[in-house]
Order: sequence, then structure tokens, then C-alpha cells
Amino acid sequence: MTKKELRQIYKQKRLGISSKEKLKLDDLLLLQLQTFNFEGVKSVLTYWPMANMAEPNTHLFTGYLRHFVPDLKIAYPVSNFKYNTMQAILIDEDTVYTTNSFGVTEPKEGKLISPIELDLVFVPNLICDNQGFRVGYGKGFYDKYLSQCSENVTLIGFNYFAPVEIIADKDDFDIPLNYCITPEEVFEF
Repeated sequence: MTKKELRQIYKQKRLGISSKEKLKLDDLLLLQLQTFNFEGVKSVLTYWPMANMAEPNTHLFTGYLRHFVPDLKIAYPVSNFKYNTMQAILIDEDTVYTTNSFGVTEPKEGKLISPIELDLVFVPNLICDNQGFRVGYGKGFYDKYLSQCSENVTLIGFNYFAPVEIIADKDDFDIPLNYCITPEEVFEF
């Protein structure tokens, strides 16, 4: 299937999950994340889950890391919709957030962290395939950004659904995940 077809199917599937079931699935995703060894991780780029897209609760995962990894630097993306690019902004307990016109919650201001400094990135995805290539929302923000990261960065996607066999229309610039965490298992690519 193509990205467009998969995007349509998995948006609907995700929106079809009840609130009660979603809470359970998010807890199961957290349990799977807890099997990872985060030794050497000093920085993470995460994202604010969009409720209207029924995204996995990344706040749970980031909260776990915050308590598990001393002095963890946490960053959130800030998007530039004119150029379909993004930057990572470090956050702290005083960070003020704003929701842009596309429904994405971002830090209002803060210090930039270079892509090369990131050890771990939580990458949003609607679905991925058995090679770790993912279907996002179609603007290419993350692929452009991830191409600037260190080759040693770990890319983790969270998904309520197991990977599909193959995405038919991958692009040369698509960056695959290292792991896709589902409620039932962790897929390594």
C-alpha cells in the first residue's frame, strides 16, 4: 500500500480506539519501553501528542525517562510550516507552550539543541513497515530533521499496531526507525 492509503487507514484505526482502551495501550507501551537500556542517553527529542490524532501518550514515556536518567536534556520540536522544517528546543519546568494553527503544541521559546547532540528521538508515526520506514503526516519534517542527526542516534516510534509488510512508495530521503514499540512487542530494524 502507498503512504496515502496507509495514512488514511491508520488515522481511522487510531481514532477508533476508545479512551479506556487507549489508556491501557499507553501503559503497555510504557512497559515495553522499560525493557530498554538507556545507559549513555543524555538527551531526547520527544513530541506533544495530538489528542485529535489519538497519538500515543509520549508524556508517559518522557516522564519515565526523566526519572530514570539523571540530568536528561528534553527537547520538543518547533515547526516552520513555511519551509516544512523543524528545530529542537530544550524545555524545563518553566517552559511555556503554545498550540499552533495545525494543532501541534510546542515550546513558545527556549534554547536550541543541535540535531547532532541528540541521543534519542521519539518519532511520531501512523504506521511503519517491516524495515522501519514510517508513514507520518506527509510533510517530511522529521525525515529532514533526522538526516541531520548523528548516525548513532536511536530512533523510536510508538504504535498501537504492528508494522505492515512494506510501504510501496518509500522515498530516497526517508529515514527508518531503529525500533517500533507496540503494546505486544518491540520491533527492531
